[in-house]
Amino acid sequence: MVERAPFLNGAYGAYHHRGLPAEDQEMTRVGPDTPCGEYLRRFWQPVILATELGDLPRRVRILGEDLIAFRDKSGAFGLVEPYCPHRGTSLEYGLIGENGIRCPYHGWLFNVDGRILETPGEPADSTLKDRLCHGAYPVHEHAGLVFAYMGPPDKKPAFPVFDTYDLSGYQLIARAPTLWPCNWLQVKENSMDPAHVAFLHTLPGSDGFSEDFKELAEWDWMETPVGMVYIDTRRYDDKVWVRVADFMLPNIHQFPPNQDPVALRNTLNRPQATTWAVPLDDTHTMQIGYYRAPVGKDPARGTVFGQDGNRPYEERQRVPGDWDAQVSIHDGMARHGLEHLASTDRGIIMMRNMIRRGIRAVGAGEDLGYPILNNGAALPTYSHDRVIPGIAPAATPEADRQLLREVARNVVAEAVKTGLAEA
Repeated sequence: MVERAPFLNGAYGAYHHRGLPAEDQEMTRVGPDTPCGEYLRRFWQPVILATELGDLPRRVRILGEDLIAFRDKSGAFGLVEPYCPHRGTSLEYGLIGENGIRCPYHGWLFNVDGRILETPGEPADSTLKDRLCHGAYPVHEHAGLVFAYMGPPDKKPAFPVFDTYDLSGYQLIARAPTLWPCNWLQVKENSMDPAHVAFLHTLPGSDGFSEDFKELAEWDWMETPVGMVYIDTRRYDDKVWVRVADFMLPNIHQFPPNQDPVALRNTLNRPQATTWAVPLDDTHTMQIGYYRAPVGKDPARGTVFGQDGNRPYEERQRVPGDWDAQVSIHDGMARHGLEHLASTDRGIIMMRNMIRRGIRAVGAGEDLGYPILNNGAALPTYSHDRVIPGIAPAATPEADRQLLREVARNVVAEAVKTGLAEA
């Protein structure tokens, strides 16, 4: 049960509102043996770019655990506990060999799976290396990202491959991670909040939508086999533009492009990005994933406007972006007991309920029925946008809004039923 702050219904009432309710620990704490941490550990999580692993190991922090990532000279990737089981020296100073990583202190050699290959200095007949293993997690490299599975070994799923990984005419490009100094949930909730686009991204000087977006947009949310979508629908004369963004459980989102004007849209467009919000710990989150670019064209480089805190503080005050809005929520840790959710937050409520059900299922020892855990290849997803011609306006504004919702829901239902053709 989320602790609630008093509901203020009078002016100048801050005196009655001074205490902070506790955070929603069930959903925000991610370390070992926490409810949400154990839930997130049931899935493959991206932890580092493959290009970051050269001739030196890298210390990383994922789900509240400090770990050492490396690639040995045979090309195998490893993710191991940081401290050598012999005397505790950190393997961030380890020596990368043809097979595995060697402790610099006394030369013990560890394979990527944690097996001890050599214990120099021990008697030739020592069986210590055959009886002892170092802690390691399974890893998998895909298209430039190194993923790790950090859950129970007997629950390890096949590595999931989404249908958007191999789109005809497009290349999949690993994106450099960005660090967000806040809890993972408030980063991920942004993906199911289309209302913020109509306000945050239309401030003076931003590169977002025009101001009339607020009047023209109709928002809706639907569950899908892999999670849920938000649907952003707008009318342009007798055309209806339907834009669908995915949330894939537990912490992934996809969104379609929005740069081209409606007049130039005549095909179905699949997502321009797939992004994970990976908790490093309770108050730091890494956004990492893939971009898509047409084959033969250089992808966009650099950080999109408002996606980091590198601009001067006064400039961010005048024209805030996603980073400023999300990181500033209660200084990095949302207090749900202080929120007053409204009609535009239906997607946030739906998303939290989905995640909470999953957390409680894991806590109860139940198997999660998620397709991402049961189908390793060509997992269908639903993010796309399309323009549908020949939809005349209804007789009244309210009737037209209802018409837009019906058109959009039919688009998503058809996508779920039949799948999506490639762009």
